[in-house]
Amino acid sequence: MHEAFVWASSFNAPVVFFCQNNHWAISVPLARQSRTPLVQRAAGYGFGGVRVDGNDVLAVHAVTQAALQRARDGEGPTLVEAVTYRMGAHTTSDDPTRYRDSAEVEAWRHRDPLARVERHLRELDTPESFFTDLQTEADDLGAHLREACRSLPEPDLGALFDGVYADAHPELAAQKAEYLAYRDSFETEGSRA
Repeated sequence: MHEAFVWASSFNAPVVFFCQNNHWAISVPLARQSRTPLVQRAAGYGFGGVRVDGNDVLAVHAVTQAALQRARDGEGPTLVEAVTYRMGAHTTSDDPTRYRDSAEVEAWRHRDPLARVERHLRELDTPESFFTDLQTEADDLGAHLREACRSLPEPDLGALFDGVYADAHPELAAQKAEYLAYRDSFETEGSRA
């Protein structure tokens, strides 16, 4: 991040940095990691920053569009800090109940961005068919994506070594050979470890 900010500022790059501030690292609150709002870091690099309610879909869209327009107009980089909340665990091995209060989680649950935009659209008398059609479209897309992912061929993990450097060096070649020997030791008919 530091290098990207320095480079973008130095060259007045037309870039928008979008930070989804969900209040947490794996188990550490943001307040322990930063004494100031993250958006203030942009000023230290010489470009603008905007903090927005990350659970307000329309506000995030408006702020991001404005930042993109600044970039297009040659006004350089912008940092957008969208303040939201991580509702679930950080990883599959994380247990957020060890370090988060259930009341805090419940308070944020009522700020769900999808529910908020749905309430807004209903207040605008959007026809019920819109929501029904949208749910059907989402369900169909989800089914299509799951099927497409399941039908992907098994990747050759040995190929991961091939794109690391433009020119392979002896240490990398040795690492690849070691991995291939390890993988091949587990080889069974039709599958690889």
